[in-house]
Amino acid sequence: MSQWDSWIGREARQEDTLGASLARRWCGTFDLEPPADGVMPQGIHLCLCTPEAAQAALGEDGHPARGNSADSFFPPIPLPRRMWAASDIAFLKSLVIGQRIERISRIASIAEKEGSTGKLGFVDVEHVTHADGTAAIREVQTLVYRGAVPPDAPLSPPEPGDGAFDPSGWDVHNVITPDPRLLFRFSALTFNTHRIHYDLPYARDVERYRGLVVHGPLMASLLLQMAARELGENRLKRFSFRAVSPAIADEPLHLALRQGDEGYELGTFASDGRQCVKATAST
Repeated sequence: MSQWDSWIGREARQEDTLGASLARRWCGTFDLEPPADGVMPQGIHLCLCTPEAAQAALGEDGHPARGNSADSFFPPIPLPRRMWAASDIAFLKSLVIGQRIERISRIASIAEKEGSTGKLGFVDVEHVTHADGTAAIREVQTLVYRGAVPPDAPLSPPEPGDGAFDPSGWDVHNVITPDPRLLFRFSALTFNTHRIHYDLPYARDVERYRGLVVHGPLMASLLLQMAARELGENRLKRFSFRAVSPAIADEPLHLALRQGDEGYELGTFASDGRQCVKATAST
């Protein structure tokens, strides 16, 4: 039993429209051409039904503050640092420009654990995205809450070491250097006000990151686009990703894909081979 069990089952509903202007901004952010037939690439759902909290309702980190009221969707776990830890996504139907979107979100589980750095809180949220009344995407998102970092804690992650990413075991390998402009545009597309992605003094001095942090969903989006180039647009039926280690802006990020026995393995890696995101996919 957890003191937060009363939050399990809480639901939130949001409505949106997949407009042509949003589609153009999303494609422009990733240097993609808008689709002539209006069928959007996988990953566009991350920019739909985004947070709607008022400015006055934001916490210090930029996320909507959590409270004990019946209107608070997320439980007020007293751990200040929040991270999108993982997602398991089922693609049921492609999303098309002009569709009416509704997303139903439900708190599926809450767990408290003790990790190497202290207490951790895990919240699983089930999202079902409907397009024109038909279920198009099912996703289970895992959020993790962590305690504050001492002001003299070492910066994370460490400076790149002497190693190097070895692409020889992968079928496909690309390198991109996410810069603050890309992080800012992705934050704008997803209406994500978490300060670690755009506020360097906060990221460094409060959360003790070595630089601006590349969004986990941004890296997932880049991997989805790699899969689309290799396998064809909207071919994936399932895609799961898990954050392993922070990726830092203005540093090379290696994207890799290979076929496995039961689908595809994907990942993002720092220049010294440190893995940032692990992902799997199936068609």
